[in-house]
Amino acid sequence: MLLGFVVFLLAVSGLQEQHFQSTEHRTFANELENAIAPVGAAPDGTPVAVISIPAIGLRDAVVVEGTTARDLMRGPGHRRDTALPGQTGAAVVFGRRTSFGGPFAHLDALRVGNAVDVTTGQGRFTYVVDGLGTGAHPVVSDASARLILATGNSSWIPTGTVLVSSHLQGSAAVNPGGRPAQVPADKAMAGEPDAVAPLQLWMLALCGATALAVIAALRWRRSAAYLVFAPVLTALVWCVYENAAALLPNLY
Repeated sequence: MLLGFVVFLLAVSGLQEQHFQSTEHRTFANELENAIAPVGAAPDGTPVAVISIPAIGLRDAVVVEGTTARDLMRGPGHRRDTALPGQTGAAVVFGRRTSFGGPFAHLDALRVGNAVDVTTGQGRFTYVVDGLGTGAHPVVSDASARLILATGNSSWIPTGTVLVSSHLQGSAAVNPGGRPAQVPADKAMAGEPDAVAPLQLWMLALCGATALAVIAALRWRRSAAYLVFAPVLTALVWCVYENAAALLPNLY
C-alpha cells in the first residue's frame, strides 16, 4: 500500500490532473467565448484563468479558484483573497511541484525577464519576472499590478516555498473587489485536515471489500473472483490514496 501510494503520487496522480485540466479547459474556453468567465469572487474550484510560462514549458494550464490541497489536484490555484491576474493589485497563484502533474515543477528555473502570459475574462495579459524569493524572504516590489507564483522548495520533502514575482506590462484591468480579507485554508504548505474522516471511511470500505474478495476466491473460481472484485478494489484504493494525498502539503 505504501509503495502504491508513492507510485500514485509520482505517476498516476498526473492522469487525474490531466483529466481535470481537459474538462476545465473546455469549460473555460466556452465561458470566454460567451463573455461569462468570472472576473470577481467565484466558487471554489471554478476555472478563472489560463496561464502559460514558455521558459519552463508550461502551456495553457487552467487556473482554478482556491488553493486548498484538493483545489491544487486540478491544477494551479488562485488564492481567493488576492486580485485576479491582470487586475490592479497583487495576484497569487499556487501550483504543485511534484504530484498531480507538478505544473510548477521547474518554477525555480525562471529568471528575471522571463514572460508569464495569463488569459482571464478581462483579456490577455503579459507579466515579466522581476525577482525570485522564498516564503521567508519574499520579493519586495512597488508595482501596482503584480503576479506572484508559489510552489514547494523541494521535489521530495518540501519545507518551504519558492516565490516568483512578476509585474504587469501595460494597463491593468479593473478590480471589482468583493474578495474575502483572509482565507486560512489557502495557506501555503497546508494540508486538508477534513480529509481524515473520509480517509478512514474509505479504508474501512477497502478492508471490507478485501475480506469479501478473499471469501469469494475461496468459494468461487479464482478467475471469477478477480473479475468481480479487481475493479472494486482498484476504485477503493484510488479513493484511499486521493484522500491521503489531501493530507500532504498543498504545494507538494
